[in-house]
This record gives sequence, C-alpha cells and structure tokens, in this order.
Amino acid sequence: MPSKSTPTAILPVILAGGGGTRLWPLSRGHYPKQFLALGGNDSLLQQTLTRLDGAPALNASPPIVVCNEEHRFLVAEQARLSGVALASIMLEPTGRNTAPALSAAAAMAMQGGADPLLLMMPSDHLIADRAAFQAAVEAAARLAAQGQVLTFGIVPTRAETGYGYIELGAALAGEQHPPTHLVKAFKEKPDADTALRYIDGGGYLWNAGIFMVRASVWLAMAERLCPAIAAAAKRATAAGRQDGDFFRLDADAFAASPSDSIDYAVMEPLSVEGGVRVVALDAGWADVGSWSNLWEVSAHDTHGNVTRGDVCAIDSQDNLVFAEHRLVATLGCADLVVVETADAVLVADKRKTQDVKHVVEWLTRQNREERLTHRRVYRPWGSYEGIDVGTRFQVKHIVVNPGASLSLQMHHHRAEHWIVVSGTARVTKGEEVFLLAENESTYIPLGVKHRLENPGVIPLDLIEVQSGSYLGEDDIVRFEDRYNRVG
Repeated sequence: MPSKSTPTAILPVILAGGGGTRLWPLSRGHYPKQFLALGGNDSLLQQTLTRLDGAPALNASPPIVVCNEEHRFLVAEQARLSGVALASIMLEPTGRNTAPALSAAAAMAMQGGADPLLLMMPSDHLIADRAAFQAAVEAAARLAAQGQVLTFGIVPTRAETGYGYIELGAALAGEQHPPTHLVKAFKEKPDADTALRYIDGGGYLWNAGIFMVRASVWLAMAERLCPAIAAAAKRATAAGRQDGDFFRLDADAFAASPSDSIDYAVMEPLSVEGGVRVVALDAGWADVGSWSNLWEVSAHDTHGNVTRGDVCAIDSQDNLVFAEHRLVATLGCADLVVVETADAVLVADKRKTQDVKHVVEWLTRQNREERLTHRRVYRPWGSYEGIDVGTRFQVKHIVVNPGASLSLQMHHHRAEHWIVVSGTARVTKGEEVFLLAENESTYIPLGVKHRLENPGVIPLDLIEVQSGSYLGEDDIVRFEDRYNRVG
C-alpha cells in the first residue's frame, strides 16, 4: 500500500469498443467515432488519452485501453501519434458490454499485487474544461482511496432526452469541491416531459458513464452482485496472452460472461444500498452521440450554422454542413444536417438525427460496405483509398507510414504496378530487393512474392494499379507479417 504522503495511483481504463452508428457516414464500423477528430485536431480517443496530462498530483499511470480486434491497430497508432505510452491494449474477443470489460481490466491491474484507483472513461466524450475535469477526478480520488465507489454526474444545461439521469441523495458532510452527494437512483433516458420535470425540480445530474473505484473494491462488488461476470473476466485475464503490443483475453472464457453494463450490473443495485457517491462535473462535457449533439457543442457562425470543409451557405440557418471531398452548397435551408464523404451523403432533419442508426440498419440488410468502411481503409501500416475500378482493373492511392511495412505476400489472381508519388519505397520482388524514389515504378507479376516498405522518415505515397480476373482483398497469401495477421 502507498504511504500517506504518496497519492494512490490512478489507472485510466478507456473503453474504446463503441460503434457510433448515429454519426454515419463519418463514423463506420471499421472506423467509429472515437477515432474521429470531431472537437478539435485530435480524435476523441486521443483527447481521452491525454485528459489527465498536466496534473502530476493525480499520480496517473499509463492507461489500459479496451477495444476489439478490428480496431487494435487504430488504437496503437493514435496513441503513438499522441505520444502516449499505454499500459496495455486489451482485446475483447467478443462484445460483452462494459461490466465484463472493466472487470477484466481490474483483474489485470491487480496482477503483481497492485491495487490502483480505476478511472473508467468512455473514449468518445468531449470535455472542454480539462482543469475542471481534473479537479473533479482529484475530489473523487480522495474518496475512492478510502474504498468508496464514485460516479461523475454532469451539471445539466437543458432538458435532454438522450441521456440518463442521476437523482441526488444527501450531500456528503463537509465542504466538497466540486459538490458530492450520495446517489439516490439512476434514471433511464426520460421522455420530454419527465426531463423537463427533472430540470425544473433540481436534484438531478446527467449520467456521464464515468466511474472511479479501487480495483479490489470493483472486483469484490462484481463477485457479489454479478458473480458470473466476475468469474468469467478473471478466467479470461488469467488465461489471456500477450501478442506484441496487445493483450488477448481468452476467447472461450470471455464469451462465457453474461453481457451487461456497469450501470445495470453493479451501480444500480449498489445505489439502492446507498453505496455510490456522485461528483458534480461542470466541465463542458458532451457525449457526441448524434449530429444534433455535435451541432449543439460546436462553434456557430452568425446564422447558427456549423460548417467544415468547402461549404457555401446562403439564406441558411442552424444547419450542420460537413464537406469532405467537394463543394456543398445550401440555399434557403434550416435545421438540417448535411454530411458529405467520398462515397456517401447524408441529408437529415436535425431533430431526427437520433434515428440515423436506421440508415445503418438498412445498409446492413442490403449488405452494403458503406456501413463498415470508408473509401479510405486504414491498415496497421497506413491506409489505402480506391480511386477507380472497372472490369479487370482497380486503382488505389496507398500511404505507408514511416518505418512501416506491408506483409511479404503474393496474389493468385492479380498483378500490380506501383508508381511512387513521394517518399522512398523499399521493394521486395521475388529474390530482388531495391529502392524506388519519386516518379519511379515497378511491376509485380501475378504469383510473385513481394513486399512494400517505407524506410524513410516521411510518408510514402504511391499509386497502385491492379489488373486481373479477381481483385478482392481476400486474394492475399501472407508469408511474413510483423502485425501477426493471417491471410
């Protein structure tokens, strides 16, 4: 145990497994909203990773990030770009909601006899006032170090139907800054009349879904209130294995866990016992759960519009218009959301943006790729974007990060022609290994083993022209791969 003069370490546990379907077409299954820069230059995940920076008194440890297999390289790359060292990237073999994820992180945190304070944060929130957030965390840490269970409640600014609420019980004795209360009850997302009653009557905060608790206390509560979840999470962690930068939970053990949220599995039954405290958080918080939420928290022009990209707005008020690839013009429009990407355009009534998920459901029923991927597809080594496609040919723009390498591979059904646009490429073609500079090219015949690497310090940009009878991404036979992918 730490001495009285040393604050107990705070271990951030960041849950990064969400899908963000209500922010389609920017947020998609393979590149969801937590990886998007929606409130500044950094992504929501990157903002979460650095939320405790500049506060040495908090004694924060490198975070654990919990995500799924598909997003593991995105997490690693965004942490690298932010200069954040991670304690672990824990991979969920299957989605089981937040209670099993936090239980597995707690079990990992206690390995070696440690018992830190877990600060569980979703990866997709905006918090404008970092200092106010850190002050709330410091207040919560004092109580969590004594074995208390803390949640954070947002001081509401309106009668919101898209958030759950926390009903406040008695204020804790003594001066608490920010104010801290017992939790009387957790409330589901209300209808409009109920939300208005909550706000008018006072005594309610929005439920932020952020929690702080000592690791041993969480596991003890989970063992008592949801024993099947606790047991499965502990087994999955004990039988898990390290795979490079990633920790893989045991698939069979984790799949045996019931699926449940932190609120339902532990917090709600514990609040009935009077065992949860809530710290009031007034820090410019937003759960960017829909386009209307993003409009509310973004900077508006004099006509109430929020725009990004090449936008012409004439006689238009209170719209959100995002243009990624071309000019988007609005004329005589009000209260609309217009989002343009390379392969899809969304036009929606701003009041209906909670229902964008129905568009994604339609895309799923139609088996459309637009529900999962953008035209730009991210890989652990960089990205590629389709430029043109036709009968027996396909053209891609490929970007390879500095120091990165594609697998040593070959294709049964296609040949490839590579043209370097900028940077330097190291090419393996059969038994040959050679460098290509800007404006140089090479041809990779069908069936020949090959590899593309970037030995330089700037991104490698090249154009790839594929030709053949079949051009699907599954026509890859991998012989060596630094990212341990199978193909």
